[in-house]
Parts: sequence; structure tokens; C-alpha cells
Amino acid sequence: MAQVVDTTDFYVGLKFRWQEGIWEIVEFDHHKMGRGGAVVRTKLRNVETGSAVENSFKPGEKFERIIYDEKPAQFSYKDGGDYVFMDLATYDELRVSPNALGDAVKYLVDNMEIKIEVFEEKIMGVELPKSVILKVENTPPSFKGDTVSGGGKPAELETGITVTVPVFIESGEYVVVDTRTGQYLERAKK
Repeated sequence: MAQVVDTTDFYVGLKFRWQEGIWEIVEFDHHKMGRGGAVVRTKLRNVETGSAVENSFKPGEKFERIIYDEKPAQFSYKDGGDYVFMDLATYDELRVSPNALGDAVKYLVDNMEIKIEVFEEKIMGVELPKSVILKVENTPPSFKGDTVSGGGKPAELETGITVTVPVFIESGEYVVVDTRTGQYLERAKK
């Protein structure tokens, strides 16, 4: 039996069936318009194609919620355009397209354990840990007196993403990054 949700149940990350596709909520906002009715404005990402759209829904509209089965897996390597994981239960190789991974590709490092999300025998995406430890590949050097500003500086990490780190972080160090926000959390204790 399918689980039904309506616009009052929306949250970032909710996946539901709409327009013959499976969509994930990236952003949403309940908006009251003057004397008119309210609407729920959303930014949605098609889980299968990776395309994004903005759409407004009327309060109370109902949708079929998509609930994934999860398989524990470990990231092995990138092969051409696909990312290859090992199913930790069966030791089978699982190939996942970048579209299904979305922003998760920014945080994947060798041997990282994740959960692969499966729906109707099809891989739909991955669930990352809440934070990951990544190596700082390149960041400007810090100078005496930099700490006065209290700001940060850009740092390119081993996966290619750039985050803002405190001025005392140097190239070659490891930092902890929040996979939900993409923000620096702390210096890693490695």
C-alpha cells in the first residue's frame, strides 16, 4: 500500500511521485498571498534525470511518498562516468550514474561506507554520513596577524569542492565537512 503525503508534510529531502517521475524536494516555502489562498513554492530535483524545476502546489495536494530500501555499500572507484560501489552484503559491484548521486559525488572518497537507496530494483541514490573527513589540497598560506579578521579563506579539497576554512588551516591537513550543508565543521583529528 502506497503512503500518501500532502503539502503540509513537505520537508527537504522528501521524495514523491509527480508527473510520472520521482522527485526530491530541494527547497520549499509556504507562501500566503494577500487575500488569495496560500501556495507551497518548491524547488524539485528529478531523481532519475537530475533535472531541476520550480513549482507551486495548492495546500492539501496529495502525492505518493517514495520510500527506498537501503543497502550498505562501500565506494570503490570511478569508472568512466559511473561510480562503482561494492554491496557489503553480497560483495557484488554496483554501478551508479552521476545523476542518481547528485551532490553526493562532492564527498565520495575511496572506501567510504554509505547506504545505496533502491526503489523498484533501481538504484536511486545514496545516503552519505552526516560528515566526512577530506584532505585540503590547496589553500592560500596564512600570515601572521590573519586571525584578527576572524574570517576564512577558500580551500580546495581532495574531491574537487571548495569550502571556506579558518585561516589557520594549511594545505595537506584534513578537515571535517558537513555533507548536508557543504560547510567546514572542524579540523580533523587524524
